[in-house]
Amino acid sequence: MSPHRLWLVRHGATEWSTSGRHTGRTDIPLSPEGVEQARALGRVLAGRPFALVLSSPYQRALETCRLAGYGDAVEVTDDLREWDYGDDEGRTTADIRKERPGWVVWDGVPNGETVEAVGARVDRVIDRAAAVDGDAALFAHGHCLRILAARWLGLAPVDGRLLALDTAALNVLGHEREQRVIREWNHSPGA
Repeated sequence: MSPHRLWLVRHGATEWSTSGRHTGRTDIPLSPEGVEQARALGRVLAGRPFALVLSSPYQRALETCRLAGYGDAVEVTDDLREWDYGDDEGRTTADIRKERPGWVVWDGVPNGETVEAVGARVDRVIDRAAAVDGDAALFAHGHCLRILAARWLGLAPVDGRLLALDTAALNVLGHEREQRVIREWNHSPGA
């Protein structure tokens, strides 16, 4: 087990994240607010060195990475792409609940990816980050990073439901002695 830390960075705001629309495979850009949030992340990270920088292939995560100052070091991995919401892509929870009262995303999405499949993807990311000699920065998405944090702690993927995560939030996973822990969660540096 690596004694180093995983720095999880959720992308900045987009038009869909601001309106509460589920944004999985739809590749939309950062909003002007999201651009400013990403620049603020860069000021907080202040060029911190990372042994590994990984990003989702979607432009909202890659642009956040670039604006935070890590565009030259980033490697893209499909394992950090957001949950595929299937038929619920682009819809709000309120809209979905008109058809399925009481629904939450953790219950599952029709014709989409299972939470366990996302868990398997992020397990590969954790293994890769733990194998490097130094800290790793991971630029990705809300549900993906919540599931990754749950898996880091040894919890089931669905337990990511217990971790709220705002846009442009900075999170740090690490250790206390041999135990994997959350060192910092949902820190929003502001614009």
